[in-house]
Amino acid sequence: MRTITTFALLFFTLFVVNSLSAQEEYEKKIEALKSQKIKITEQEKGALKYEVADINERLEDGLISIEEAKTLKEAAAEKRALNIENRLMIIDNQIALLERNEGVLLTDIKVDSVEEGQIRIGIDIGGKPAESFIFNSKPWKREIKYDRRTYSDFVLAVGLNNAIIDGQSLDESPYKIGGSRFFEMGWQWRTRVFRNTNFLRLNYGFSFQFNGLKIKDNQYFVLNDEGNAELQDFDLELQKAKFRMDNLVFPIHLEFGPSKLKKTEKTMRYSLHNQFRLGIGAYGGFNLGTRQKLKYNQNGDGVKDKLKRDYNTNDLIYGLSAYAGFDGVLLYLKYDLNPIFNNADIEQRNVSLGLRFDL
Repeated sequence: MRTITTFALLFFTLFVVNSLSAQEEYEKKIEALKSQKIKITEQEKGALKYEVADINERLEDGLISIEEAKTLKEAAAEKRALNIENRLMIIDNQIALLERNEGVLLTDIKVDSVEEGQIRIGIDIGGKPAESFIFNSKPWKREIKYDRRTYSDFVLAVGLNNAIIDGQSLDESPYKIGGSRFFEMGWQWRTRVFRNTNFLRLNYGFSFQFNGLKIKDNQYFVLNDEGNAELQDFDLELQKAKFRMDNLVFPIHLEFGPSKLKKTEKTMRYSLHNQFRLGIGAYGGFNLGTRQKLKYNQNGDGVKDKLKRDYNTNDLIYGLSAYAGFDGVLLYLKYDLNPIFNNADIEQRNVSLGLRFDL
């Protein structure tokens, strides 16, 4: 008899605990659905705010008229209001089903749709999300902007380098034309100047320039007693004598040229593919370092001297530049207005001609 009584008490206790747990779970489901109603309203209002902002931006860019903007805003507001009404009605019906059936949801209704590329993590009640969080599985994918006025490119340029010397022609230059070269790489931004035409663009960015001068006639640079750089004869036979200046500059150009307009329902883009481009501008920056490389034989041994010194070069770099060509392949010319060396008896200015690639 005592055993039967013990089992009965144990069974009764488990029944009470289970009933209380079920009641608590039922109340949590109701609270979760009520919380979902608040989030639905906030979500739809947020979506309407974004749509109105997009319509205003298109209106400011002159893509739609004031009447069209007003019509689009009214349609967006009506759609979001109906969305709120219908989605809240579904939540209210599910709350009523839960209350009527004491926590058991008999239907399998999906209220929130999850877009492609998104993951929903949350609590389901009878197959319907009650409390959920939406995560984008592709966080790098940004919202596509209808009209982009600014683009960016990687810039690469190579070609011949030399110096314009006062009172001398290039034929009289102490630097080899074929052996003196330059290399440039950097990043630029290209912004359309006017709202409704892409004929004029403003190009700006930064570049690292490496200007090399290959010295001929067995000479190299040294600092004289006055601290000025000058060319002197080397004691041994030089196989190579090369002088290089490394600069960081910030170019800016006005770029002219036609472009192709491509419009879709979601985007408007100007394309420079296979189009002629002409750019005229200037640059300014700093000298990062100067070095000289000498290669020669001494006592039968090959010697390579790499001399990184202050050869009294100008710290500030500024000049003029221009380019012209089709698409991303351009003929490129740049000319330093600053002399290469400070306090030199004869001023020399670096000049470069080559090809530029906007990648």
